[in-house]
Amino acid sequence: MKNLIILSIVLFAGISCNKKSEINQWHGENRDGIYQETNLLKEWPDEGPEMLWLYEGIGNGYGSPTVTSKQIFVNGELDSLSHLFALDLDVKLLWKVPYDSSWVVNFPGSRSTPTVVDDLVYICSPKGEVMCVKAEDGTKVWSTNMMEKYNGVITRFGFAQSLLIDGEKVFFAPGDSVKTNVVALNRFTGEEIWTSLAKGEKPAFCSPMMINLPTRKQLVTFSEFHLFGLDAATGELLWWHEDSAVDVKGNTPIYDNGFIYATSYGNGTIKLKLSEDGTKVTEVWKNMEVNSIQEGLLKIGEKLIGTGYKKFYLRVIDDKTGEVIDSLKTGNGSAIYADNMLYVYSDRGKTSLVKLNPKLETVSSFRVRKGTKEHFAHPVIKNGVLYIRHGNVLMAFNIRKKAK
Repeated sequence: MKNLIILSIVLFAGISCNKKSEINQWHGENRDGIYQETNLLKEWPDEGPEMLWLYEGIGNGYGSPTVTSKQIFVNGELDSLSHLFALDLDVKLLWKVPYDSSWVVNFPGSRSTPTVVDDLVYICSPKGEVMCVKAEDGTKVWSTNMMEKYNGVITRFGFAQSLLIDGEKVFFAPGDSVKTNVVALNRFTGEEIWTSLAKGEKPAFCSPMMINLPTRKQLVTFSEFHLFGLDAATGELLWWHEDSAVDVKGNTPIYDNGFIYATSYGNGTIKLKLSEDGTKVTEVWKNMEVNSIQEGLLKIGEKLIGTGYKKFYLRVIDDKTGEVIDSLKTGNGSAIYADNMLYVYSDRGKTSLVKLNPKLETVSSFRVRKGTKEHFAHPVIKNGVLYIRHGNVLMAFNIRKKAK
């Protein structure tokens, strides 16, 4: 039966190779926190935007939901097991599948966001189970385990990777110090394509990103003490940049017009110049005032937006100089961007709608009072709806302008 499922997936891949896949994933269309939405509200009522629905029962966790044109997928922990939940857009539970033991040591619950490509869903548990399932009903296509198969190294908060898909490949980082530090598999069959030693360090809770250069594609991510780039076709280590202060680096790097931007608690925010052939980086500037652990970094035009871990301000960095040019007290938390506005979700549950230009200004705000434990999951926007996950609860808010 398993072989028939895999065969059908491979045949579908061959048929659909000429059309562009629909990818829904961590932190927006391009993993940069920018959502390509329009016609959104520019201010909210005093009590906040209209809540469309609230779904309770997705289990403990901090991973964001992934929303497609038809379904919502989210990871959660129930009874010490990792589950993948599938809901329809009217919040009916379609199915849920347990797929691994979960993390129950510190901050119990899921860490990652599902990656959905067409009709396949890719997930990673905090204990290192990597799996592909069918979006329709949760049927397993293939699975592997980073600990058992690839000598993975468990980190102090568990694996927190939202899997990256590019073409036929799916990438993940077991963290082995001998051979299988980063791995690429065929995303349709689970067959190994390459393994890379990379820097031979533990994973650092980072979900990687892909750079498309004229000469090659390049995977960029953090390991325990380095930011580095690999050739996506072969796994060859191309360059690295030291970041040795703290081992928790949960922010996906950003690439724009020849430059890489990354932020971490120990090393602040850096701008690196990437050589044309993608084999060398040169530091342009460093700013220690924006130094978040997992709250993310945005690049909007010539501005970078992020927070400081201990100083609870949203800050704007000038891309050219590396200097802070604006700040706003919002509390520590994550920020995303859509339709010329920032959406800031603080770790105390305050959700704010913020103007970026000409200066940072809070336009509206409300407090998320439903849910459990920490407010760590990043918000998501899809088709005029703002989705917020707070532990065991997923909420949907209508932020689309009403038709006149």
